[in-house]
Amino acid sequence: MSESTSPSPLAPVLLVYDGTAVAGLAIARAGRELANDREALVLCVWQPADVGFEPVSKRHFDADAANEVRQAAQETADFGASLAREAGFRARGLIVEEAPTWKGVIHVAQEHQVGLIVVGAHRYAGLVGHLLGGVASAVVSHATCPVLVVHDE
Repeated sequence: MSESTSPSPLAPVLLVYDGTAVAGLAIARAGRELANDREALVLCVWQPADVGFEPVSKRHFDADAANEVRQAAQETADFGASLAREAGFRARGLIVEEAPTWKGVIHVAQEHQVGLIVVGAHRYAGLVGHLLGGVASAVVSHATCPVLVVHDE
């Protein structure tokens, strides 16, 4: 590579954020492991009624009202983006309405041509634990890029 040719910029990182502590832990871990000042998209996947995330705002909203769920999802994504900026990323919050959640993650990853997906996974004991790692497992199974799975401590 000649001196006048610069390497292509790194593809953005997709940080899946659902408002849970393990999702916040995943963002912090990604910040420690990846290059500083890397672009990141912080994604909150939502759906009416079932919601699909833990709102960061304590304000009440009607889970059956799509516009209210969308607003709470955006607040959650924006809060996740603030965590990502604290971890050293150039981050912005992004939301998508999709069910199941893993499909939303995969669609956004493909649409934005991300280089890595970061997702938190809860540890559950026994057979229930084996069955409940749904989102992280499905993302790993369907992603076309590398996936970093961060487990709760």
